[in-house]
Amino acid sequence: MEKENNINGLSVFILRIAVSAIFITAGVSHLLNAGGVAQRIQQATFGGFAQVFGAPYTLGIISGYVLLIFGVAFMLGVFTRWSAAVLFLTLIPITITIQMGNGWLHGPLSPAIGR
Repeated sequence: MEKENNINGLSVFILRIAVSAIFITAGVSHLLNAGGVAQRIQQATFGGFAQVFGAPYTLGIISGYVLLIFGVAFMLGVFTRWSAAVLFLTLIPITITIQMGNGWLHGPLSPAIGR
Protein backbone atom coordinates (compact mmCIF):
# COMPACT_ATOMS: atom_id res chain seq x y z
CA MET A 1 0.00 0.00 0.00
CA GLU A 2 1.53 3.28 -1.12
CA LYS A 3 1.13 6.55 0.68
CA GLU A 4 0.15 9.59 -1.33
CA ASN A 5 2.72 12.38 -1.31
CA ASN A 6 1.11 15.83 -1.05
CA ILE A 7 4.25 17.98 -1.17
CA ASN A 8 4.12 21.10 -3.28
CA GLY A 9 6.73 21.10 -6.07
CA LEU A 10 7.51 24.76 -5.46
CA SER A 11 8.36 23.99 -1.82
CA VAL A 12 10.81 21.33 -2.89
CA PHE A 13 12.38 23.71 -5.41
CA ILE A 14 12.79 26.48 -2.83
CA LEU A 15 14.31 24.05 -0.33
CA ARG A 16 16.67 22.71 -2.99
CA ILE A 17 17.85 26.25 -3.81
CA ALA A 18 18.35 27.12 -0.13
CA VAL A 19 20.33 23.96 0.61
CA SER A 20 22.42 24.11 -2.54
CA ALA A 21 23.27 27.78 -1.92
CA ILE A 22 25.20 26.64 1.17
CA PHE A 23 27.34 24.27 -0.89
CA ILE A 24 27.80 26.70 -3.78
CA THR A 25 28.91 29.45 -1.40
CA ALA A 26 31.31 27.07 0.37
CA GLY A 27 32.72 25.90 -2.97
CA VAL A 28 33.36 29.43 -4.18
CA SER A 29 34.92 30.27 -0.82
CA HIS A 30 37.23 27.24 -1.05
CA LEU A 31 38.33 28.25 -4.55
CA LEU A 32 38.86 31.94 -3.80
CA ASN A 33 40.63 31.29 -0.49
CA ALA A 34 42.45 28.01 -1.12
CA GLY A 35 45.44 29.17 0.93
CA GLY A 36 43.24 29.89 3.94
CA VAL A 37 41.55 26.49 3.59
CA ALA A 38 44.97 24.81 3.46
CA GLN A 39 46.04 26.70 6.57
CA ARG A 40 42.89 25.61 8.46
CA ILE A 41 43.57 21.99 7.47
CA GLN A 42 47.14 22.19 8.73
CA GLN A 43 46.12 23.86 12.01
CA ALA A 44 43.33 21.38 12.78
CA THR A 45 44.01 18.68 15.35
CA PHE A 46 42.92 16.03 12.86
CA GLY A 47 44.83 17.70 10.01
CA GLY A 48 47.01 14.60 9.68
CA PHE A 49 43.87 12.69 8.72
CA ALA A 50 43.33 14.99 5.74
CA GLN A 51 46.96 14.85 4.64
CA VAL A 52 46.55 11.13 3.99
CA PHE A 53 44.49 12.18 0.95
CA GLY A 54 46.97 14.74 -0.36
CA ALA A 55 48.44 18.18 0.12
CA PRO A 56 46.15 20.58 2.04
CA TYR A 57 46.15 23.17 -0.78
CA THR A 58 45.15 20.54 -3.35
CA LEU A 59 42.43 19.24 -1.04
CA GLY A 60 41.03 22.76 -0.73
CA ILE A 61 40.86 23.17 -4.50
CA ILE A 62 39.35 19.72 -5.08
CA SER A 63 36.75 20.14 -2.34
CA GLY A 64 35.91 23.59 -3.72
CA TYR A 65 35.20 22.20 -7.17
CA VAL A 66 33.22 19.26 -5.76
CA LEU A 67 31.08 21.54 -3.58
CA LEU A 68 30.51 23.98 -6.43
CA ILE A 69 29.77 21.47 -9.22
CA PHE A 70 27.55 19.16 -7.20
CA GLY A 71 25.89 22.09 -5.41
CA VAL A 72 24.84 23.49 -8.80
CA ALA A 73 23.77 20.02 -9.98
CA PHE A 74 21.67 19.60 -6.84
CA MET A 75 20.08 23.00 -7.34
CA LEU A 76 19.21 22.27 -10.97
CA GLY A 77 17.86 18.84 -10.10
CA VAL A 78 20.42 17.05 -12.27
CA PHE A 79 21.27 13.66 -10.77
CA THR A 80 19.83 14.92 -7.49
CA ARG A 81 20.40 11.74 -5.49
CA TRP A 82 23.94 11.30 -6.78
CA SER A 83 24.69 14.96 -6.10
CA ALA A 84 23.36 14.68 -2.56
CA ALA A 85 25.41 11.52 -1.98
CA VAL A 86 28.63 13.12 -3.25
CA LEU A 87 28.04 16.24 -1.14
CA PHE A 88 27.38 14.09 1.91
CA LEU A 89 30.53 12.02 1.35
CA THR A 90 32.53 15.22 0.88
CA LEU A 91 31.26 16.65 4.14
CA ILE A 92 32.37 13.66 6.23
CA PRO A 93 36.14 14.28 5.96
CA ILE A 94 35.61 18.06 6.14
CA THR A 95 33.65 17.66 9.37
CA ILE A 96 36.18 15.26 10.89
CA THR A 97 39.19 17.35 9.90
CA ILE A 98 38.09 20.93 10.36
CA GLN A 99 35.04 21.04 12.61
CA MET A 100 35.97 18.30 15.09
CA GLY A 101 39.67 19.07 14.71
CA ASN A 102 39.16 22.57 16.07
CA GLY A 103 37.25 21.37 19.12
CA TRP A 104 33.71 20.20 19.68
CA LEU A 105 32.30 23.68 20.22
CA HIS A 106 34.16 25.48 17.43
CA GLY A 107 32.42 25.63 14.10
CA PRO A 108 30.20 27.88 12.03
CA LEU A 109 27.05 26.70 13.78
CA SER A 110 28.43 26.57 17.32
CA PRO A 111 27.06 28.82 20.06
CA ALA A 112 29.01 31.95 20.86
CA ILE A 113 29.93 30.65 24.32
CA GLY A 114 33.28 31.88 25.54
CA ARG A 115 34.09 33.90 22.44
